[in-house]
Amino acid sequence: MSKFLEDLKAFCLQNDYRVYSIGEIKDGGAAEEIAVVPGNACQNGYSIAKLFTVTGIGLLYDRGRIAPQDRVVDLLGSDCPRYADPRWERVTVHHLLTHTAGLPGGCLDIDVLDSTTFGEDYLQYLFSLPFLADPGEKEAYSDGAFYLLSCLAERLAGKCLLDYLWQELFFPLGVREAAWSCCPKGHNMGATGLYMRSDDTAKLGELYRSGGVYQGARYLSEEWVALAKKEQYELHPFGVGSIYGKGGMCGQKLFIDPDKNRVIAFHAYVEVDSDAIMNFERNYAE
Repeated sequence: MSKFLEDLKAFCLQNDYRVYSIGEIKDGGAAEEIAVVPGNACQNGYSIAKLFTVTGIGLLYDRGRIAPQDRVVDLLGSDCPRYADPRWERVTVHHLLTHTAGLPGGCLDIDVLDSTTFGEDYLQYLFSLPFLADPGEKEAYSDGAFYLLSCLAERLAGKCLLDYLWQELFFPLGVREAAWSCCPKGHNMGATGLYMRSDDTAKLGELYRSGGVYQGARYLSEEWVALAKKEQYELHPFGVGSIYGKGGMCGQKLFIDPDKNRVIAFHAYVEVDSDAIMNFERNYAE
């Protein structure tokens, strides 16, 4: 166990942060994990799931199956639900990845809303919602956009997104456990509900830190990693040094510090000062 993780655990306990576990990868080495307060081995990463969906789209992009400019209705083909608003014909993959499709903010948020109100067919429900704005006109953070991306990935891969990630990424990376919430029709939610260990979550951050490589093997193209960073496909600066990454509800965090060649992932519950943890990492004397 690294001294950094032991010291970070002590820092979290000293400040009464409800961090369940922390995963670390330093200098491209092996992933390590330390438990902080008692909790289940796997926790809900909430919106960190969106970056896993981005990565599933990236794997398909690298195989020539999908591109950001592709229209959603074309990719869905015969699976496309009925829609009354012709603006659906202008929605692209890029719009979904950047929350600029024009969908209402917060739609299909199973963590906040009563999912029984969506009906059995979440995709049809999504296509029946009124547009907030024209595609590309306005940003509105939407879980619905990432549910739709999950459905697109499933159609193109021929299997649900979680099964596809197990085949292409999770098993090769040595992920030990993963479970993803589904809609009534069995499609992974894409936006939330992905349960994993913290050290396995850190492995995703290492792929983006290293340009698509983990432990000497390439899993994502440099082109996709560069595009995801440039367009901020769920990879955003956190305002602490050059750190960037993805956060989730209730204190979840995956962050990448390119200056320290370190990736940190932690699962927590509410009482967490993420900036303090990032500053601890930035100022830590190795």
